[in-house]
Amino acid sequence: MDKTFDPTAIEQRWYQTWEENGWFAPQGGERSYCIMIPPPNVTGSLHMGHAFQDTIMDGLTRYHRMKGDNTLWQPGTDHAGIATQMVVERLLEKEGKTRHDLGREKFIERVWQWKKESGGTITRQLRRMGASLDWEHERFTMDEGLSEAVKEVFVRLYEEGLIYRGKRLVNWDPVLHTAVSDLEVLSQEENGHLWHMRYPLTNGTGQLVVATTRPETMIGDCAVAVSPGDERYAHLIGEFVELPLTGRKIPIIADEHVDAEFGTGCVKITPAHDFNDYEVWQRHRDETAIAAQPHGGLINIFTVDAAIRANEADDQGLIPEKYVGMDRYAARKAMLADLEALDLLEKIDDHKLMVPRGDRSNAIIEPFLTDQWYVKIEPQAKPAIEAVETGRIRFVPDNWKNTYFEWMRNIQDWCISRQIWWGHRIPAWYDDNGNVYVGRSEDEVRRQHDLAADYPLRQDEDVLDTWFSSALWPFSTLGWPEQTERLQTFYPTSVLVTGFDIIFFWVARMIMMGLKFMDDVPFHEVYVHGLVRDAEGQKMSKSKGNVLDPIDVIDGIDLESLVAKRTSGMMQPHLAKKIEKQTRKNFPDGIPAYGTDALRFTFASQASTGRDIVLSLQRIEGYRNFCNKLWNASRYVLMNVADVGLKSDLREDAGRASARQALEYSVADRWILSRLQHTTAEVGAAIESYRFDHAAQAIYEFTWNEYCDWYLELTKPVLNADDTSDAQKRAARYTLVNVLENLLRITHPIMPFITEEIWQAVKPLAGKSGDTIMLQPFPVADDDQRDPGSEEEMQWVMDFVLGIRRIKGEMNIAPGKPIPVLLDNAGEKDRRLLAANRRYLDFLARTESVRILDSNEEAPEAATALVGDIKLLIPLADLIDKDAELQRLEKELGKLQSEVERAGKKLSNPGFTDKAPQAVVQKEKEKLEAARAAMKNLEEQAERIRKL
Repeated sequence: MDKTFDPTAIEQRWYQTWEENGWFAPQGGERSYCIMIPPPNVTGSLHMGHAFQDTIMDGLTRYHRMKGDNTLWQPGTDHAGIATQMVVERLLEKEGKTRHDLGREKFIERVWQWKKESGGTITRQLRRMGASLDWEHERFTMDEGLSEAVKEVFVRLYEEGLIYRGKRLVNWDPVLHTAVSDLEVLSQEENGHLWHMRYPLTNGTGQLVVATTRPETMIGDCAVAVSPGDERYAHLIGEFVELPLTGRKIPIIADEHVDAEFGTGCVKITPAHDFNDYEVWQRHRDETAIAAQPHGGLINIFTVDAAIRANEADDQGLIPEKYVGMDRYAARKAMLADLEALDLLEKIDDHKLMVPRGDRSNAIIEPFLTDQWYVKIEPQAKPAIEAVETGRIRFVPDNWKNTYFEWMRNIQDWCISRQIWWGHRIPAWYDDNGNVYVGRSEDEVRRQHDLAADYPLRQDEDVLDTWFSSALWPFSTLGWPEQTERLQTFYPTSVLVTGFDIIFFWVARMIMMGLKFMDDVPFHEVYVHGLVRDAEGQKMSKSKGNVLDPIDVIDGIDLESLVAKRTSGMMQPHLAKKIEKQTRKNFPDGIPAYGTDALRFTFASQASTGRDIVLSLQRIEGYRNFCNKLWNASRYVLMNVADVGLKSDLREDAGRASARQALEYSVADRWILSRLQHTTAEVGAAIESYRFDHAAQAIYEFTWNEYCDWYLELTKPVLNADDTSDAQKRAARYTLVNVLENLLRITHPIMPFITEEIWQAVKPLAGKSGDTIMLQPFPVADDDQRDPGSEEEMQWVMDFVLGIRRIKGEMNIAPGKPIPVLLDNAGEKDRRLLAANRRYLDFLARTESVRILDSNEEAPEAATALVGDIKLLIPLADLIDKDAELQRLEKELGKLQSEVERAGKKLSNPGFTDKAPQAVVQKEKEKLEAARAAMKNLEEQAERIRKL
């Protein structure tokens, strides 16, 4: 092994070896274990959320593979309809072209070409993260097999009456010209206005004042609604108002939707342009005053561009010609001017409101009335709810099932059509008479309906919502509708690892589709993880400049490259400057290369169920140091074991009874072997229960604190002393190798690269065969090696050593300086333990002498530490310079006093405590408490020294 650990020298080499040898593929086994990767967008790149999620999935996959399960982690990507189309359209724009210049067929060819050349970024990054996916069976939601599955599902649902076409409100993006899902709409608070408009009563007795944030939609009003309990307007229910600017009469209705306390208590009802108004219209549409209006009161006033549309043949002139062709905001300005001229604009209030914007285009989304394809959800929702209620599917943490139930019990039909070109084209055809034919292909449609080859048919122009194909992911990727061996082996899958934000959009739909087409749940458990936040607890976003690219953390990046990367593509110069300033402040030296293992262990250490991850480079650096610790410990083992040759006592059979005569295990050997069993059991149980934080903590504590800091040190006086027997040395060497080899296998699911590299060097000494650690069995705790007596004895030794080290530290005595130790109140057991472990105490505590005080002997003035019932005494008179030590302590106390005053002043300033992030304030409080505690300790030390 090299002297220093260099992750860049081993990671890509080992990944290539693993993949080329096909070790990621299912290896067989009695029990199948399968995870489906949430298919990332083909346009995307790996961010910290992906890296965290993939660490958990790969940890589970590697663990179950080592457990001997027939393990599959299914890879694949999503075609990301809107996002991908936008990317390619922007490329065409640079060429001075649009997709319409190419035509649909040529445009689709161009998208496939782009996908081939540039669409594999995220799969390359997954490899860099060490993800052990079965790449040989990678799928894409637009590949031939999945496309057939999509058509099959659509046709079957249509034939059962569960898919239909209808005119309803959707989220409409006026820039992209398509319906978008709720997940693609980002609502954010913005400054706006509340306009108060006068609607005259047709009986001439006055007017109603209606408050609205969207006055341009008023020409589509079908009613004014008031609260049923509002006494101010009770006498007007059933009366009419004249809709300004239109000359139309609309009724006054009562509906529970209206909040009497908001605005004037009168609400304009525009059902074709507001989701809440649409629901009100549904409840009142059969009332004569509404039903008799043009289009039954459901009046669409916009074009696909969100401009005022022209009147059509049957509109009866309901759209005022003056505004036709105007953009919605130009129309707003013109309508408000006309209302003011007519003295119908009462007042304008400033108002903050939630504005829905498309996550791709940033355009303000318009509720829009269009013909779309829908899936009837309610018939499929009931069995999906029951699957969770009865425990066939379990959420982890359990509380997320409540979110699932809330969505599922208030579910609406699913709009599955999108007005773009890239995606699964809807398998429906129309003739010139408006008849609709649905089938798997045009040929099938013609055969089923006996249509001649020259009978004119045109296929629906729309494509399916990306979530439609994603809903089939657990079974379409395994070969459905064909009954493949992979489908029979791995469906239902074992667990879905996902974020909370897509429980409804993806998780629920997979459950419904799985139950419908496979007659079984798609997975048994849903592990819901939290978000990854920055060191101050803020959500990571490009606009905040706090996004970390996991590959930059793994491989490192210099400051200038990091600045260029973060500001690239920023359209707003002021935002780019802000991001550059923050980047230079937070990363003055760029980001060093930490390696994949350190990043993965950082994620695992914080992966408590359901909680967000607070990520900092300091934490990652700490786990890079942990990698170094493991590396250096392994080098120590190899240096002390490899030179003695491959003797039988270093093989697995050395632990058996027949071979133990050649080995003489020390209490330290028995202790570390016992602790190994505890750690093995704890890590396995933690991974099984998705507590990767507990698994990482157990590995860290055992590796650093027990194996490296204690056991390796305890072997030095055994291996290096002349009076140690060969049997004792052989036992120590065997234990060093045996424990290390087991530790590497325990750690491998979380840190695959470093464990593989070390294991290759250790395996011949441990008597192991096999080409890779990833196919070795995960260790199982051996109860026969649990040794409570040895653990108790070693705890006594460690307490003894730590007591002396603490005194040395407090009194500024050099760690290597030999010191005399007196023991007061030592019992028979203490005497026995002292005699048995004197070698360890002299070596680790650097004791010059150890003497037990007689029962009637008075203890001298000394620094003390307790070990159980006995008292350790270190006489200080000849060990320290009293005056010099007091001066040193006074100097340290002065520094701490300044820190206490600084922090206290900062925390008493409301400008800091009220405005700074809570995490920053809490950190300042912790600094203050730590300084006060340190002052107390130093004052106590000074007092003890004064008494000498």
